[in-house]
Amino acid sequence: MRRPNLVKKPTVIGAVIDLGLCLDTTTKAATDMLAVAYQSLLDSLADPATRMPKNGADLRMRRLDCAVVGRLHAILKNSDMEVDTVRGVFVEGAPIYSGSGFHAKTHSQIAVKNLACIKGVFRVPKEQLA
Repeated sequence: MRRPNLVKKPTVIGAVIDLGLCLDTTTKAATDMLAVAYQSLLDSLADPATRMPKNGADLRMRRLDCAVVGRLHAILKNSDMEVDTVRGVFVEGAPIYSGSGFHAKTHSQIAVKNLACIKGVFRVPKEQLA
């Protein structure tokens, strides 16, 4: 639940990030690894009482995707290969015009696992937020 009273003066920050060894979910190699991780997660839920997580209908709550990425991290760690960052593109929102492949809320996200990849942070000046 969001509590807007807690934020008195919102601000925007930026960061300089070296992606390092990046699990880039826009590549075939990464999607192949995610498919293996999904199957591994599915196989681990042999007990019918254990239920597979599900993504929310509006795709803002991505419990299944989070569980699959977590499983992939575990698989990679057991293979002595850990990623520094994860990059994903999320197609969300309505098409911006009839027949469009562009959607109003499409965005990319980067998750940083290795904090050494964050080279610097900065506050974005108000005049840059127009």
